[in-house]
Amino acid sequence: MTCLKALTAILLWLLIGQAAGGERLKVGSKRFTEAYILAEIVSQSARNAGEIEVSHRQGLGNTAILLSALQARSIDVYPEYTGTIAREILRLDQVPPLPELNAQLARLGLQASVPLGFNNSYALAMRERDAAALNITRLSELKNHPDLRFGLSQEFIGRTDGWPGLQKAYALRQARARGLDHGLAYEALAQNQIDVTDVYTTDAKIDAFALRVLEDDSHYFPRYEAVLLHLADLPTRSPRSWAALSRLEGRIDEAAMRRMNAAAELEGKSFQNVAQAFLSGELTAPPKTSSGHLTVRSVLAKLFAPDLLRLTMEHLALVFLSLGASMVLGIPLGILAARFPAPGAVILGLTGVLQTIPSLALLAILIPITGSIGLAPAFIALTVYALLPIVRNTHAGLGQVPHGMKQAALALGLSPWLTLRLVELPLARATLLAGIKTSAVINVGTATIAAFIGAGGYGERIVTGLALNDNATLLAGAIPVALMALAIEGAFTLGERGLFPETGRKTIY
Repeated sequence: MTCLKALTAILLWLLIGQAAGGERLKVGSKRFTEAYILAEIVSQSARNAGEIEVSHRQGLGNTAILLSALQARSIDVYPEYTGTIAREILRLDQVPPLPELNAQLARLGLQASVPLGFNNSYALAMRERDAAALNITRLSELKNHPDLRFGLSQEFIGRTDGWPGLQKAYALRQARARGLDHGLAYEALAQNQIDVTDVYTTDAKIDAFALRVLEDDSHYFPRYEAVLLHLADLPTRSPRSWAALSRLEGRIDEAAMRRMNAAAELEGKSFQNVAQAFLSGELTAPPKTSSGHLTVRSVLAKLFAPDLLRLTMEHLALVFLSLGASMVLGIPLGILAARFPAPGAVILGLTGVLQTIPSLALLAILIPITGSIGLAPAFIALTVYALLPIVRNTHAGLGQVPHGMKQAALALGLSPWLTLRLVELPLARATLLAGIKTSAVINVGTATIAAFIGAGGYGERIVTGLALNDNATLLAGAIPVALMALAIEGAFTLGERGLFPETGRKTIY
């Protein structure tokens, strides 16, 4: 109980910190290198202008999540591209000029402003040696090679201006495309696991991995001019910040953006340092190849970085408070399912279905419902995912109580409620506790999804590592998750032995 109270206090402190921080500007970013860097440039520009509070909610996932966060006013601004605004947000067939985009964005309470000065379009790329051997230089020539293996980012596969439209426009005969995280696609190409992937034309790794960008000879892809997508009232609400952001207009060309991406991905510089170097005019050309390899020293340095304590406290709070909520909901639902078979089947089926909802989809649904990003939707999602083992094990544990024991209790004059409390639940406690333990261990891993909507935890490192394809950062996030899961498993096992050493343990789920 003491631990639960402490964790409750931590979560309340985090929630109050988010709500009452007096933030003047909340900047969001998607989950790839360029988005992180541009958002840092925006954040630092506003901070240098003298705003009291500026925060960067980084790595918030795909367009749908960022749009929901904007409309919920959980963020004020994030870097976006005109092609994405037109095709994905407004569902237009073409990309009109900025004034026309803004006329349609007005009904959403949004505006697109401050063209940053570069176009970052989608493209498809292959290994240079393979493209040369097959004599492929244009997208239209891909239809002659249906055996090529396509590995595309998940967002590109699902976008209206992505794979479905491209496949139709070029009559491509590849039956399916493998879904990959954008940051992993380059390694997959280098290891010959795929042959073609989608890239951004400002990606730093195109040259580093010796890739050929195929010509879009049918001009399928629209121009993706980098702009700031923001709440319509931001310029009047934060005039000092807006004046600083307006001075970014036209300052970043494609060469500068590639240099910044390379500084992060090839030199290993932090997004904050890259942004600072650009704003101070100190950005230099980075090397064309990766500067380092995965070593024990590099992993340890990132594992014990200064943010370790903060991430640990955030992760613990998310895991145990969502576990507590799932126990409050799951145990009564398990009892109800055991008592009444007809509604019980519905309860067990529904909790099973909830477990299958993809995490990002659930988070995207919860953002407009809760009206925020961060802890609230992450807490709800984790609670939902922890329900199934608790409900099933409660149901199964009560079902294992001998019928004669219940009849004897009733014959002694105990009410059904006292029979449940004094006889059935004590006899079912080993199975019930096994379900709680299973949920706790599962929640440790599932809590990493919180980083996709800015709720912190070890997932922050994992998301950043995916964006940079940085294995050291990935391991610095994954190792604490594994250690925490083992520690919780061990703590529950010791607790079981101390509470009822004579009882055999059985995990139903």
